[in-house]
Amino acid sequence: QVQLVESGGGLVQAGGSLRLSCAASGSISSINAMGWYRQAPGKQRELVARINLYYNTNYAESVKGRFTISRDNAKNTVYLQMNSLKPEDTAVYYCNRVPYWDSWGQGTQVTVSS
Repeated sequence: QVQLVESGGGLVQAGGSLRLSCAASGSISSINAMGWYRQAPGKQRELVARINLYYNTNYAESVKGRFTISRDNAKNTVYLQMNSLKPEDTAVYYCNRVPYWDSWGQGTQVTVSS
């Protein structure tokens, strides 16, 4: 299991954009599916985007058309481009395999103000 470090979060106004990065300590080239998850206060963690080895992507309905997931196997990094952010996107964002490993990174906080 590789270690994952998320970064790129911050405070942004509604309608703004952020790009999250997830750096893996080892190779992700053989991991079929990687995903971005988020957990808002008082809510369960949810999968918002996933990408497989063939670069096929899937998104939660709540983010479809606004978020884009990508992966760079050469850099062992997964990205999440988030556009048209809404206050309801406020959460801690994590990356992990899909299905997820038991161990999680520290996540990166995204706060969207109205």
